[in-house]
Amino acid sequence: MEHIRIEKITVLPGTAKNGSPEPFDELVIRAGDTISIVGPTGSGKSALINDIEVFAQQDTVTGRTVLVNGEAPPERICRDPANKPIAMIAQTSKCLADLRAGQFLGMHCAARGLDPGQTVKETIALANEFTGEAIREEMRMTALSGGQTRSLMIADALLVSNTPIILLDEIENAGIFKDRVMARLREFDRAVLFVTHDPFVALLSDRRIVMRNGAVVDVLEPGGAEADALGEVAAVDARLHTIRERIRAGELLTGGL
Repeated sequence: MEHIRIEKITVLPGTAKNGSPEPFDELVIRAGDTISIVGPTGSGKSALINDIEVFAQQDTVTGRTVLVNGEAPPERICRDPANKPIAMIAQTSKCLADLRAGQFLGMHCAARGLDPGQTVKETIALANEFTGEAIREEMRMTALSGGQTRSLMIADALLVSNTPIILLDEIENAGIFKDRVMARLREFDRAVLFVTHDPFVALLSDRRIVMRNGAVVDVLEPGGAEADALGEVAAVDARLHTIRERIRAGELLTGGL
């Protein structure tokens, strides 16, 4: 079956929690876009990426419509997991099957028609760029930490699923190297949407979608206007990472930081 090339995903407005129309015309997502979704808890961030993941057709609580290349999405990319162009990595990503990591990836490769041999090794190697806790092929999926699981799912989305669009729900809670994830996602030229409360992730994004009361209320495109702020936040984030790793290693933080 011919593969559908995704030129763009378009989100058309629905309604806020109070029933009022969302104040935007459309959101267009293209290859290479890095978009963060920000707002208070309960503002509708996860609902937005869920709408995109299921290709909403005014059939979700928000009433939004999601188009593929300007049209209603074909049935086969909505219903057939092998053809779905979107990988969703949720906050609670956890594998329930008691498989080894190599077996899990091998099964996914088979489902995608890929040779598992080299792909499995490359996927685990990429995942290990994102986490300080080494992942090995023989490890049980159910024994992986949250950071290991999320790292493996991101690598799987890039190399096995090979989807043009990746949705990530709060990667900062997973104990992974955020800057490395962002850099690799850019290298692979994927469209990526992050639900985040992390200022570092938000500032690394090209655009920020601002949510409130279940609605998209603003879309910010700062360009280079936040370069100084990004540098400052990156330095703070790096410092916090060092402190976090020292605590994990069992150090006492005596004599200052």
